[in-house]
Amino acid sequence: MQQDKIRNVAIIAHVDHGKTTLVDQLFRQSGMFRDNQQVAERLMDSMDLERERGITIASKNGSYNYGDYQINIIDTPGHADFGGQVERVLRMADGALLLVDAQEGPMPQTFFVVKKALAAKLPILVVVNKIDKEAARCEWCVDQVFDLLGRLDAPDEILDFPVVYGSAKEGFMVADPEYTAVPGKGMELISEMIINHVPPPAGDPEAPLQLQINTIDYSPYLGRLGIGKVVNGTLNLNDSVVVARRDGSIKPVRINKIFGFAGNTQVPLEQAVTGNIVAVAGMDDVTVGVTFTDPDDPRPLPLIEIDPPTISMNFIPNDSPFAGQDGKFVTSRHLEERLSREILADVALQVEPLTDGVGFRVSGRGELHLSILIEKMRREGYEFQVTRPHVIMREENGKTMEPYEELTVDVDEQYQGVVIEKLGKLKGVLEDMQVENQMTRMKFKVPTRGLLGYRSEFMTDTRGMGVMNYVFAEWGPYAGEIQNRSNGVMIVKENCTSVAYALFNLQDRGELFIGPGEELYKGQIIGEHCRPADLVVNPAKGKKLTNMRASGSDEAVILTPPREMSLEDCIAYINDDELVEITPKIIRLRKSRDAKIRA
Repeated sequence: MQQDKIRNVAIIAHVDHGKTTLVDQLFRQSGMFRDNQQVAERLMDSMDLERERGITIASKNGSYNYGDYQINIIDTPGHADFGGQVERVLRMADGALLLVDAQEGPMPQTFFVVKKALAAKLPILVVVNKIDKEAARCEWCVDQVFDLLGRLDAPDEILDFPVVYGSAKEGFMVADPEYTAVPGKGMELISEMIINHVPPPAGDPEAPLQLQINTIDYSPYLGRLGIGKVVNGTLNLNDSVVVARRDGSIKPVRINKIFGFAGNTQVPLEQAVTGNIVAVAGMDDVTVGVTFTDPDDPRPLPLIEIDPPTISMNFIPNDSPFAGQDGKFVTSRHLEERLSREILADVALQVEPLTDGVGFRVSGRGELHLSILIEKMRREGYEFQVTRPHVIMREENGKTMEPYEELTVDVDEQYQGVVIEKLGKLKGVLEDMQVENQMTRMKFKVPTRGLLGYRSEFMTDTRGMGVMNYVFAEWGPYAGEIQNRSNGVMIVKENCTSVAYALFNLQDRGELFIGPGEELYKGQIIGEHCRPADLVVNPAKGKKLTNMRASGSDEAVILTPPREMSLEDCIAYINDDELVEITPKIIRLRKSRDAKIRA
């Protein structure tokens, strides 16, 4: 493929604005699949967690042909917690396709990804998606994108961005929202826009080789694969090259496999030229940021700068009475090996051993970033415990500084009062409020600490109808003490099996997290007390038997369904003296061994 016929474009957007669905349609309408071929929805979301949650967690590479052009697509995560991946993969792109929901317009994480694209000096192409919504506002949406780019000081040539309109789900695109749309037609408008407005990759094919690894893949046959763009030079199969590592050292390597992309699959290549995005095999410990370069004239590319983590939590071996019953990997050494592998692929993650005990301090970009790692590990058979997340502070000019988030909430008018009240207690400051069609959009500036665990409370307060999104805003002065949880917990007195009669009597004392017939141990948390003090309970206490029968005394026990706690709920719920026990089969809450009961 000639260099001037290659286009490398990243698709960027806020969460759930339709990036992955758009890629599906581009592949389908390019003629890549047979008419009778069964193709999964959200083809690029290959991880189980991505399909379950409906979000993109890891960036993916794909490619399709349009005429005699090859268009390489980079599908990026929309959530700011995975911003480390966005920063890396934009290095491979020469343009950015920005998707915006026609009803919602630019959202906080749209701001985040556009900021990264502008920092990489990429031209912006706009797709106004979901115009088939009843509340779609196409002109307003384009105006909002222009205002966003203006606030980010985009240069004039980027402010003159091209726009197409459509619905990725229905598979149509139009040049004007007033045109009649035909489902399943019009994706060529996006391909034409990419060819006309995204420049071909720069670089000199005659220069010494430079290929920087921006993301990591894994093959069961070849091991770790490094994915990146050939910035200069040409790479041939079985070439002997050197790798410039992150620490500045040089290592000789032989390239034994080169893969290009066709759709979402990898195809073997004999040669990769300047501008190609390829996956290469040959280095077992390949990491993000290393540069494959010419051994006779090594020219490493600048290392990728990554925003620092904002949240940390401790991963420690499980020491509960039920330790080792479910997990395959349970020791501190197992934890160390797994976390060491993770930081090779995820440079936004930091891991360091604890100085005051056994375990590791893991720092990431947010609750979701760390909870996805925990969920991946438990599905792989790991068993361990985690502590409450803590925001990472820093000192500036003798003052303690902490991260602040820009929070945007969309709620029905009737719920705006309770949201403002709750966020006020969390040190949030209301900066803007707009009311339209009985819906209120409010923007707050809130310390990151205040938002830990707030999402579930927000959904309860808004009867599940509210939408909240936030993105890192800035470092600011320490906002003071923020209370995590006002109520105490119910703690199991001794190892036992829960019975319905005991739980029925405990219902009046608070809200339960468990049902009958569950194996419990001393110190396990089974519910929330209705008062600030902790309560030690016996969930196995049965009814005393007598030979007397009385009217009404033997009625069936009726239990209120227990509160179901997701992994994120558990992590956000615990206090500093409590732990979340993670196993492949179950997630439990417990008091730490040195915890004191709150009287």
